[in-house]
Amino acid sequence: MNVRQLELSRRTIAVAAALIGTVSLVIGAHAALNMRAIDAAKAVSTDQVTGSIGQSSRLALVIGNGHYPDASAPLTQSINDARALSSSLRKNGFDVDMVEDATKDDMVRAVNRLKSRIKRDTVVMLFFGGYGVQAGRESYMLPVDAAIWKESDVRRQGVSIDGVLDMMKEQGAKAKLVVVDASRRNPYERRFRSYSHGLAPISAPDNALILSSASPGKVVDDGKGEHSVLVSEFLTNLNAQGSAESVFNKTRVAISRASEGDQVPTISSSLLEDVHFGEAAGG
Repeated sequence: MNVRQLELSRRTIAVAAALIGTVSLVIGAHAALNMRAIDAAKAVSTDQVTGSIGQSSRLALVIGNGHYPDASAPLTQSINDARALSSSLRKNGFDVDMVEDATKDDMVRAVNRLKSRIKRDTVVMLFFGGYGVQAGRESYMLPVDAAIWKESDVRRQGVSIDGVLDMMKEQGAKAKLVVVDASRRNPYERRFRSYSHGLAPISAPDNALILSSASPGKVVDDGKGEHSVLVSEFLTNLNAQGSAESVFNKTRVAISRASEGDQVPTISSSLLEDVHFGEAAGG
């Protein structure tokens, strides 16, 4: 090999080395960009999952029953109440399962859906608007397809509010909120009782807050407004924000004052958690 050929070989090697170095830098930069993209994707995914967990920590089952075949007229307020309350609860971070004119099967399925989603950090709320009947020492939510002729039919055809509360407790819910707007004269109790007894007292299990539209054993007449008196006042206080206990208590006081003591909602509380609505709705 002569001198000229040797110089050409050295130049070729140098050029090749330079090209290899350049390609390596490009590959390295591309890999770095890919890693950044992957990290960014992971961050977005984590944020989405975290957000999903945060939203699912508040669950609500809202049932509005209005069209009972045995009633002389539909309960239009119950449907309106369920829709308005569902909208307000969603704004307060609740994942709402709303059921209208629910049959017994509809109600059982809804309760089972709720049961499957309750976790240890879950705040759970139950609302029922419709007809309720007490049997023994329990209060029952009545489905629209209830066929009731005697008191034992209530236990078989209805859904026990105490039973739903027990389920929430067994699932380990963080806090349990219940609003029952069912202290109405209904077409069933007249068949096996001389007068309407309203609802039985609903005892709050551990860490629960319960609001019922009237005192135990009392019934109230529906007004002519779009919403029942209970839900109308409850929505006003809910939208004004505050702690759950404050919202429930203000609702009770407002109704009692407006009715001059004729309608006094009942509150039962064993709440230990600091549950808030509105801007402070993180707990």
